[in-house]
Amino acid sequence: MTSLTRTAVATSTTGRGGATPSRPHRARRALGRTIPLIPAIVMVAIFLLGPVIEAFYGSFTNMALTGAAAQNTTFVGFQNYVQLFQSPDFLQSVWLTILFVVGSAIIGQNVLGLALAMLMRAGNKVLTGVVGTLVITAWVVPEVVGAFCAYAFFNGGGTLNAVLSIVGLKGPDWLYVLPMVSVILANVWRGTAFSMMVYSAAITEVPEEITESAELDGASGWKRLIYITIPMIRRSISTNLMLTTLQTLSVFGLIYIMTAGGPGTASSTLPVLAYQEAFKFSQLGLGTAIAVVMLIIGAVFSVIYIRALKPEVD
Repeated sequence: MTSLTRTAVATSTTGRGGATPSRPHRARRALGRTIPLIPAIVMVAIFLLGPVIEAFYGSFTNMALTGAAAQNTTFVGFQNYVQLFQSPDFLQSVWLTILFVVGSAIIGQNVLGLALAMLMRAGNKVLTGVVGTLVITAWVVPEVVGAFCAYAFFNGGGTLNAVLSIVGLKGPDWLYVLPMVSVILANVWRGTAFSMMVYSAAITEVPEEITESAELDGASGWKRLIYITIPMIRRSISTNLMLTTLQTLSVFGLIYIMTAGGPGTASSTLPVLAYQEAFKFSQLGLGTAIAVVMLIIGAVFSVIYIRALKPEVD
């Protein structure tokens, strides 16, 4: 065996130019990295894991706000879940929740946020300032204020119908005729700013020389977006999709103020249904079971994003 071959074999077995760390050394290094995280782990266990475990347990009981069950809670097994899946209102709420998340978060906020980020990068300073101010203003206002603004815009005597009347059109009560469309558009209006800021920061990291080279090669704007920009901001897309989905899944105040889940149950998403069952009808166990279903739906979305949009290893 030549000296060059021996060197190559030694390098491949010991790592890049150094000795392989011993197992005790690796263990000490891992412990050294873990110790600073212990306070955070404890806090997460107390304030996040604890309530989740309590919610899972509560969903298998007949907890209630009033009556005999409020004083003597008993374990009822899967009775709450059987009752839920036999209820047409619950199945409708699951469908409406998925529709709300897909329409306002996955499609609405992400697509519009990316479009605004591209527009702000290509536009002049005046246009960028005006658009940024208008979009971010909707995001920074409290949810209650934003919900009342959206209610004033979409209700029968609101701003939208007033504008339509100027051009001779008479609009309906949008909150009654198209309640889900109204709340989806309202949530897109409120939440797009976050996606816009995430994508604006991500786009600035795309090397200009790459896009300029593609432009010189004759690539259109759409091709540069699809084949260059989107692949290079893949990690930001994955993160933003997950955050906006989980945030939208738990939206309650906006929908409750605008429609209260109505008319009837036409806009009763899972958070609204959970509130009604737990606090309006005093069935805390049933409301907690709905919350657990929401948790599972959020976990499913998260797994899909992690697997389908997994960042490539550098």
